[in-house]
Amino acid sequence: MTPITHTGLEVLTTAEMAKADQIAVNSGVPFLTLMENAGRAVADEAMKMVPLGATIAVLCGPGNNGGDGFVAARLLRERGHQVNAASLVPVTSLKGDAAEMARRCDTIILEDWPEVFRVENALVIDALFGAGLSRPAEGDYASAIELINQCRDNDGIPVLAVDVPSGLDGNTGRALGSYVVQATRTVTFFRKKPGHVLLPGRDLCGTLIVADIGTPNDIFDDMYFGDESAILSPRVTANAPALWHATFPRLTNAAHKYTRGHAVVVSGPAAKTGAARLGARGALRAGAGLVTVASPKDAVAVNAAHLTAIMLEPFEVPSLHATLSDTRRNAILIGPGCGVGQATRDMVETILSADRATVLDADALTSFEYQPAVFDMQPVVGERPADPYPNDTHPGALFDMIAGKVLRPHATKPTPERRRSVVLTPHEGEFKRLFGALPGSKLDRARAAARRSGAVVILKGPDTVIADPNGSAAINDNAPPWLATAGSGDVLAGFVTGLLAQGMAPFEAACAAVWLHGECANVFGPGLIAEDLPEMLPRVLAKLLADHRVQ
Repeated sequence: MTPITHTGLEVLTTAEMAKADQIAVNSGVPFLTLMENAGRAVADEAMKMVPLGATIAVLCGPGNNGGDGFVAARLLRERGHQVNAASLVPVTSLKGDAAEMARRCDTIILEDWPEVFRVENALVIDALFGAGLSRPAEGDYASAIELINQCRDNDGIPVLAVDVPSGLDGNTGRALGSYVVQATRTVTFFRKKPGHVLLPGRDLCGTLIVADIGTPNDIFDDMYFGDESAILSPRVTANAPALWHATFPRLTNAAHKYTRGHAVVVSGPAAKTGAARLGARGALRAGAGLVTVASPKDAVAVNAAHLTAIMLEPFEVPSLHATLSDTRRNAILIGPGCGVGQATRDMVETILSADRATVLDADALTSFEYQPAVFDMQPVVGERPADPYPNDTHPGALFDMIAGKVLRPHATKPTPERRRSVVLTPHEGEFKRLFGALPGSKLDRARAAARRSGAVVILKGPDTVIADPNGSAAINDNAPPWLATAGSGDVLAGFVTGLLAQGMAPFEAACAAVWLHGECANVFGPGLIAEDLPEMLPRVLAKLLADHRVQ
């Protein structure tokens, strides 16, 4: 896997960010300097939002977030603004660096904090709580958040949040209670946190600015995560081309269609063929040299009427042995429109036993929905047959298949030293059917599912999370709302399959496909339907190749 440090894409939890700050201090950067730089970044952004001389309210909390606010208040006053700063706790109770910055603040700090709302403000700065808040805002803090939001919603006054909007959990992107600031703009420091990119946090932040406050980038060389006996890189990033462009498929003059991989997309029955064709078109546009739709015999005529560059091969459900006998067919997509049930489960088992790069989408996931005691519900004639699915659960069967533990008599034993390339592409409903109600944030759930299944998991949505079984994950944030349309997920599965066919590793292929999918929707704009996505890909790829010199 491509290293993901030193790209600026790293996403750090609040604990990791605290560790980064401590390493920076240990390396010789005083914490007061970091706080001064953070407050300066806030002041710089505030000046972009209002005219010179405008009145600005700054609400400061009891911790370091409040310290950043005191710095911003001082600098904005020095630059000619009318500043009304308020502390929600007695200034004498402040401790550490926040107390020092309050002492340095030469503007009057109001302890009767509602006073700041009794004047006409052009901007409100929220410096109440940072990303480390662990409980809901109550009392005066809840009241202050409510007044901040009223300024924004009722009076149209912009709100600038420091680090994260107060009341937001920086690790999950969720509001910690009933009170959370809705910011117009948010300034955070050094790196993003999960709460900045996961919903609803991303929306609550408004426009996000990541400011350089002097934390050395090489702190990652000394940062311990988890087991302190080993030095590890950050495991979560934002999803962007810098993460995967170095491994993106490159064409040379010697390339031909057989060197670009052969993707196979399994079609459903005659009335449900469109989803497979969307996936196949996506795989072809993503660069696979050849794409074949494996079609049930009753659907051959329907598929043949729509396919041109994409080849067609009939097969008998649920047997795919002949289709997979050609080992050059190196990437398989099954699920879109395939049908839910035993036939699909059997085809998935055949594909996984053949040890090809595999994308499981839609019906291929739902077919393995948890069904306790399935065989207890069947009538018994004579001796009860052995349950072919371990623990009477279909998800357990799937995960054992991915691990190579379940092999039917017809299966070819996969090469033990070869790591399986399997990508699962569930939306939230399919995810719950397969993995149940896992605890934690969307990021936590996706990572747990990847570990449990042994596959790369793309947990889809406007904040899609891509997770690898080794713990690495990427959070995508370029998907516009008009991407929520029937068939768009089938195209995404096709993009992943096309990149896998060209030899891209599964995590990078998944990340690239998700980003390309979102960018195609952005290029097209409102009115998008799924059929438009593959046709936007040449334009998006052309810009990608030019910008990143991927040739």
